[in-house]
Amino acid sequence: MMGTKLPGSDELIFVIDQSRCIGCGACVTACAECDTHKGTSMMHLDYVDRSQSTQTAPMVCMHCDDPTCASVCPADAIKQGDDLLVQSADQSRCIACSNCVYACPFGVPEVYPERNMMMKCDGCYDRRSEGKAPMCASVCPSEALWFGTADEFDRTRAGTLANSFQFGGQHVTTNVYTVTHELGPVDALLGRGETPQAVTDPFGLEEVGVS
Repeated sequence: MMGTKLPGSDELIFVIDQSRCIGCGACVTACAECDTHKGTSMMHLDYVDRSQSTQTAPMVCMHCDDPTCASVCPADAIKQGDDLLVQSADQSRCIACSNCVYACPFGVPEVYPERNMMMKCDGCYDRRSEGKAPMCASVCPSEALWFGTADEFDRTRAGTLANSFQFGGQHVTTNVYTVTHELGPVDALLGRGETPQAVTDPFGLEEVGVS
Protein backbone atom coordinates (compact mmCIF):
# COMPACT_ATOMS: atom_id res chain seq x y z
CA MET A 1 0.00 0.00 0.00
CA MET A 2 1.40 3.34 -1.04
CA GLY A 3 0.27 6.91 -0.39
CA THR A 4 -2.91 8.70 -1.40
CA LYS A 5 -4.49 11.14 -3.81
CA LEU A 6 -6.25 13.48 -1.41
CA PRO A 7 -9.93 14.12 -2.23
CA GLY A 8 -11.52 17.55 -2.19
CA SER A 9 -12.88 18.58 1.20
CA ASP A 10 -16.51 18.44 0.01
CA GLU A 11 -16.09 15.32 -2.13
CA LEU A 12 -18.24 12.33 -1.14
CA ILE A 13 -15.98 9.33 -0.61
CA PHE A 14 -16.44 5.65 0.21
CA VAL A 15 -14.06 4.48 2.94
CA ILE A 16 -13.14 1.04 4.31
CA ASP A 17 -11.57 0.81 7.77
CA GLN A 18 -10.83 -2.90 8.16
CA SER A 19 -9.80 -2.47 11.81
CA ARG A 20 -13.39 -1.56 12.76
CA CYS A 21 -15.03 -4.66 11.26
CA ILE A 22 -16.88 -6.82 13.83
CA GLY A 23 -17.95 -9.55 11.40
CA CYS A 24 -21.68 -9.04 11.93
CA GLY A 25 -22.53 -9.63 8.27
CA ALA A 26 -25.00 -6.74 8.06
CA CYS A 27 -23.21 -5.48 4.94
CA VAL A 28 -23.59 -8.85 3.20
CA THR A 29 -27.33 -8.97 3.89
CA ALA A 30 -27.89 -5.34 2.90
CA CYS A 31 -25.96 -5.79 -0.35
CA ALA A 32 -28.21 -8.69 -1.34
CA GLU A 33 -31.23 -6.41 -0.96
CA CYS A 34 -29.99 -4.07 -3.70
CA ASP A 35 -32.40 -4.20 -6.67
CA THR A 36 -29.62 -4.42 -9.26
CA HIS A 37 -28.21 -7.61 -7.69
CA LYS A 38 -31.45 -9.59 -7.72
CA GLY A 39 -30.87 -11.09 -4.26
CA THR A 40 -27.16 -11.84 -4.67
CA SER A 41 -24.67 -10.16 -2.34
CA MET A 42 -21.61 -8.61 -3.98
CA MET A 43 -19.83 -8.13 -0.63
CA HIS A 44 -16.73 -10.07 0.35
CA LEU A 45 -16.42 -10.60 4.11
CA ASP A 46 -13.14 -12.41 4.71
CA TYR A 47 -11.21 -13.69 7.70
CA VAL A 48 -7.78 -12.07 8.05
CA ASP A 49 -6.16 -15.23 9.45
CA ARG A 50 -8.84 -17.69 10.52
CA SER A 51 -6.43 -20.09 12.24
CA GLN A 52 -5.18 -17.33 14.54
CA SER A 53 -8.00 -14.80 14.91
CA THR A 54 -11.73 -14.13 14.50
CA GLN A 55 -10.91 -10.77 12.88
CA THR A 56 -12.86 -10.20 9.69
CA ALA A 57 -12.36 -7.69 6.90
CA PRO A 58 -14.99 -6.35 4.46
CA MET A 59 -14.02 -5.94 0.81
CA VAL A 60 -15.84 -4.14 -1.98
CA CYS A 61 -14.80 -3.27 -5.51
CA MET A 62 -12.13 -0.58 -5.22
CA HIS A 63 -13.20 1.06 -8.52
CA CYS A 64 -9.72 1.62 -9.91
CA ASP A 65 -8.91 4.71 -11.96
CA ASP A 66 -7.63 2.39 -14.69
CA PRO A 67 -9.54 -0.86 -14.02
CA THR A 68 -7.51 -3.96 -14.92
CA CYS A 69 -10.70 -6.02 -15.17
CA ALA A 70 -11.93 -3.86 -18.04
CA SER A 71 -8.59 -3.77 -19.83
CA VAL A 72 -8.34 -7.59 -20.01
CA CYS A 73 -11.96 -8.20 -21.03
CA PRO A 74 -11.90 -9.59 -24.61
CA ALA A 75 -15.60 -8.84 -25.12
CA ASP A 76 -15.49 -5.20 -23.94
CA ALA A 77 -18.23 -6.09 -21.45
CA ILE A 78 -16.94 -4.10 -18.45
CA LYS A 79 -17.51 -0.34 -18.48
CA GLN A 80 -16.49 2.54 -16.25
CA GLY A 81 -19.02 5.36 -15.91
CA ASP A 82 -18.43 9.10 -15.77
CA ASP A 83 -18.71 8.75 -12.00
CA LEU A 84 -15.63 6.44 -12.17
CA LEU A 85 -17.63 3.47 -10.83
CA VAL A 86 -16.78 0.20 -12.60
CA GLN A 87 -19.87 -1.80 -13.45
CA SER A 88 -20.60 -5.53 -13.49
CA ALA A 89 -20.23 -7.08 -16.92
CA ASP A 90 -22.86 -6.36 -19.56
CA GLN A 91 -24.69 -9.69 -19.76
CA SER A 92 -25.29 -9.30 -23.49
CA ARG A 93 -21.51 -9.14 -24.08
CA CYS A 94 -19.94 -11.15 -21.22
CA ILE A 95 -18.56 -14.55 -22.26
CA ALA A 96 -17.77 -15.68 -18.68
CA CYS A 97 -14.11 -16.23 -19.57
CA SER A 98 -12.90 -15.24 -16.04
CA ASN A 99 -10.09 -12.99 -17.34
CA CYS A 100 -11.32 -10.25 -15.01
CA VAL A 101 -11.37 -12.65 -12.05
CA TYR A 102 -7.72 -13.57 -12.52
CA ALA A 103 -6.57 -10.03 -13.35
CA CYS A 104 -8.15 -8.04 -10.50
CA PRO A 105 -5.44 -7.30 -7.91
CA PHE A 106 -8.09 -7.13 -5.16
CA GLY A 107 -9.83 -10.41 -6.01
CA VAL A 108 -13.26 -8.85 -6.40
CA PRO A 109 -15.01 -10.06 -9.62
CA GLU A 110 -16.81 -13.41 -9.60
CA VAL A 111 -18.22 -15.38 -12.51
CA TYR A 112 -21.68 -16.87 -11.89
CA PRO A 113 -22.01 -19.92 -14.18
CA GLU A 114 -25.79 -20.10 -13.78
CA ARG A 115 -26.02 -16.59 -15.23
CA ASN A 116 -23.04 -17.01 -17.56
CA MET A 117 -21.63 -13.63 -16.54
CA MET A 118 -19.37 -11.76 -14.15
CA MET A 119 -20.94 -9.82 -11.30
CA LYS A 120 -19.30 -7.62 -8.70
CA CYS A 121 -19.85 -4.62 -6.44
CA ASP A 122 -20.96 -1.62 -8.51
CA GLY A 123 -20.65 0.89 -5.66
CA CYS A 124 -24.45 1.23 -5.53
CA TYR A 125 -24.30 3.71 -8.40
CA ASP A 126 -28.10 4.08 -8.30
CA ARG A 127 -28.02 5.22 -4.66
CA ARG A 128 -24.86 7.32 -4.99
CA SER A 129 -26.30 9.20 -7.98
CA GLU A 130 -28.87 10.51 -5.48
CA GLY A 131 -26.26 11.31 -2.83
CA LYS A 132 -27.14 8.26 -0.71
CA ALA A 133 -24.60 5.96 0.91
CA PRO A 134 -24.01 2.49 -0.58
CA MET A 135 -26.23 -0.12 1.04
CA CYS A 136 -23.37 -1.74 2.95
CA ALA A 137 -22.18 1.55 4.45
CA SER A 138 -25.71 2.58 5.39
CA VAL A 139 -26.11 -0.41 7.76
CA CYS A 140 -22.58 -0.94 9.14
CA PRO A 141 -22.89 -0.56 12.95
CA SER A 142 -19.17 -0.02 13.54
CA GLU A 143 -18.70 2.25 10.51
CA ALA A 144 -16.01 0.00 9.08
CA LEU A 145 -17.74 0.90 5.82
CA TRP A 146 -18.28 4.65 5.71
CA PHE A 147 -19.60 7.23 3.24
CA GLY A 148 -19.31 10.98 3.61
CA THR A 149 -17.21 13.99 2.69
CA ALA A 150 -13.45 14.14 3.13
CA ASP A 151 -13.90 17.09 5.48
CA GLU A 152 -16.31 15.09 7.65
CA PHE A 153 -13.80 12.25 7.77
CA ASP A 154 -11.05 14.59 8.98
CA ARG A 155 -13.33 15.96 11.73
CA THR A 156 -14.79 12.72 13.01
CA ARG A 157 -12.46 9.84 12.17
CA ALA A 158 -8.95 8.68 13.04
CA GLY A 159 -6.37 7.33 10.63
CA THR A 160 -4.95 8.28 7.26
CA LEU A 161 -6.78 7.83 3.97
CA ALA A 162 -4.99 5.81 1.29
CA ASN A 163 -5.98 4.90 -2.25
CA SER A 164 -2.68 4.11 -3.94
CA PHE A 165 -1.37 0.53 -4.01
CA GLN A 166 1.58 -1.37 -5.45
CA PHE A 167 1.18 -4.98 -6.60
CA GLY A 168 4.59 -6.11 -7.82
CA GLY A 169 5.22 -3.93 -10.86
CA GLN A 170 1.61 -2.71 -11.08
CA HIS A 171 0.64 0.61 -9.50
CA VAL A 172 -3.08 0.98 -8.80
CA THR A 173 -5.01 4.09 -7.77
CA THR A 174 -8.56 3.55 -6.55
CA ASN A 175 -11.72 5.58 -5.99
CA VAL A 176 -12.49 3.76 -2.74
CA TYR A 177 -10.28 4.74 0.18
CA THR A 178 -8.88 2.57 2.94
CA VAL A 179 -7.76 3.73 6.38
CA THR A 180 -4.25 3.18 7.66
CA HIS A 181 -3.17 3.79 11.22
CA GLU A 182 0.55 4.15 10.63
CA LEU A 183 2.67 6.21 8.29
CA GLY A 184 4.45 4.81 5.27
CA PRO A 185 3.92 1.52 3.41
CA VAL A 186 1.83 -1.01 5.32
CA ASP A 187 2.95 -4.64 5.57
CA ALA A 188 0.15 -6.75 4.12
CA LEU A 189 1.55 -10.07 5.38
CA LEU A 190 -0.23 -10.01 8.72
CA GLY A 191 1.35 -12.38 11.22
CA ARG A 192 3.18 -14.38 8.56
CA GLY A 193 6.72 -13.15 9.15
CA GLU A 194 9.35 -12.91 6.45
CA THR A 195 9.48 -15.37 3.55
CA PRO A 196 12.87 -14.81 1.90
CA GLN A 197 12.65 -18.06 -0.06
CA ALA A 198 9.31 -17.22 -1.69
CA VAL A 199 10.79 -16.41 -5.10
CA THR A 200 13.69 -18.78 -5.61
CA ASP A 201 12.85 -21.75 -3.41
CA PRO A 202 9.16 -21.67 -2.44
CA PHE A 203 9.09 -25.27 -1.16
CA GLY A 204 12.30 -25.05 0.89
CA LEU A 205 13.93 -27.85 -1.10
CA GLU A 206 17.39 -26.37 -0.78
CA GLU A 207 17.17 -26.75 2.99
CA VAL A 208 16.74 -30.52 2.69
CA GLY A 209 19.44 -30.92 0.05
CA VAL A 210 17.22 -31.43 -2.99
CA SER A 211 18.77 -29.94 -6.15
